[in-house]
Amino acid sequence: MAKTRKRKASAGDVATNRQASFRYNLLERFEAGIVLSGTEVKSLRDGQAQLKDAYVTIRDGEAWLVGAYIAPYPAASRENHVPEHDRKLLLHRAEIEKIVAATRERGLTVVPTRLYFSGEVRSRAKVEVAIARGKDLWDKRDSIKSRDMARDVARELRDVGR
Repeated sequence: MAKTRKRKASAGDVATNRQASFRYNLLERFEAGIVLSGTEVKSLRDGQAQLKDAYVTIRDGEAWLVGAYIAPYPAASRENHVPEHDRKLLLHRAEIEKIVAATRERGLTVVPTRLYFSGEVRSRAKVEVAIARGKDLWDKRDSIKSRDMARDVARELRDVGR
C-alpha cells in the first residue's frame, strides 16, 4: 500500500484552504493583516486553525474574515476567545475598493487561501485572500483529470528509474 503524504506547506504556514483552488479559479491575491487576541495567536502558533468554509466580506468600508475557525487555546482558562467570530482584516483602501468592485460582479467572491506568520521573526499573522470565480462541475472534472494524469506521469517516471 502506498504511503500518503501531506502536501508540503511553505515555512510559517498555519492553515491552507486546499478546497479553494478546487472550488474556485483564483484570479487575484492580496496579503492582509489580521486583528487577533493573545489566545488566538497562541492557538495559531500551535497550528490550530481551519479556513475551509471561510470567506471575506466588506462591512462599512472594512474587510472581515467570516467563518474561520481558530481553536480555543487549552492553557487559557476563562480568558479564551470565541472560536468562530468575525475577524477584521487589515488592507489598504485601494485593495478594499478592488475587492468591493469585484464582489459586485456576478459570480465573484473573496476567499482566504492561507493563514501564516511573516515578518523578520515571523511575528505577524497574515491571511492571503483571493478574488475567485466559482468553477462549474466540468471545470472540477478537468481539475481532477489533470491532477490524476500528472500523478500517473510522476509514477511512471519514478518506476522507470528503478
